[in-house]
Amino acid sequence: MDTNRRDMLKLGTTAAIGGMFASRSSAATNQEQPPIVVESLSGKMGLRIANYLPKIGASSRLGLITNDGLVVDIPAEALRQKVELAFDPTSMISLTASGNRGLLELDKIFKNRGNSRLNVNQVILLSPIPKPQSNIYAVGWNYLDHFEEGQKNRVDTAVKEYPKVPVLFTKGTQTMNGPFDPIPYDGSYSTMIDWEAELAVIIGKKGKNISAENAMEYVFGYSTYNDTTARDVQQKRHSGQWFKGKSLDGHGPMGPWIVTTGGVALDDVRIICRVNGIEKQNASYKQMYFKIPAIISELSRSLTLLPGDIIATGTPSGVGFGRTPPEFLKPGDVMETEITGIGIIRNKIA
Repeated sequence: MDTNRRDMLKLGTTAAIGGMFASRSSAATNQEQPPIVVESLSGKMGLRIANYLPKIGASSRLGLITNDGLVVDIPAEALRQKVELAFDPTSMISLTASGNRGLLELDKIFKNRGNSRLNVNQVILLSPIPKPQSNIYAVGWNYLDHFEEGQKNRVDTAVKEYPKVPVLFTKGTQTMNGPFDPIPYDGSYSTMIDWEAELAVIIGKKGKNISAENAMEYVFGYSTYNDTTARDVQQKRHSGQWFKGKSLDGHGPMGPWIVTTGGVALDDVRIICRVNGIEKQNASYKQMYFKIPAIISELSRSLTLLPGDIIATGTPSGVGFGRTPPEFLKPGDVMETEITGIGIIRNKIA
């Protein structure tokens, strides 16, 4: 990635900017939630980009979220300002693929914006990428304490030493869910539904065999994610193959927006999960064993990454199946996932 492209990912006005199942959101759903908090960005510059509905029955579109919680409607502002966009303003994937030009256009739209009458608590926030173009990439055992807490409960006892390279797996695209939408619960299939708070990385440039030294140039931004998991299915039902237990419908809420790279100081980031208001997980990005450059480098070896691809970077200790006694989500529980400096998502178990 050239210097201009990298700089544009960091572009922002610090004074003002810091799924399939997502389609089920409604204004009533948002009204049942506590107010959406727009956290201060941990980086000096950046953009918060949401995918939202201005009202029930409207078409989804992208919007910029300001520090004071206002929504700048990108397609409406582009039309008003007569800006010819290089991307589809209803598609986050299209935006990520538009490169430096798209980010320049966003900056222009923001700086010349009109008065917004919409607050983030008045709109319906969807997953930033409701229909991923490929499976969601994920990293297992990326915190030493999570690896250790699971050793006593894992069915597969062959792995006794910490892996020398990232443990990679995928979640099906149908797992994608909105930031405030319910998570389906089918007790006839699994009653061991577990939480896994994770920092999600969104790729911004096509690449293959990417070096660790250049890997961060391929990152578009970050989001809050929860790798919700059916533990019994993951551990026992398919001979230790993780895919199905990780891929139940709606078991991957993400949002509430994407923050471009310049808005996130990774060393200040904490990964937190609460269930019914009780903190279960709380760890720093600095505790992550394989950092983002190593993950991207290993994942991209002989495998092409595309703009809009999502990587869930792993969860810290504190998951339900690692507790004594084990704890699992049940209907009515509320799972809250927070990545500090990015945002909070909140999902009720249906």
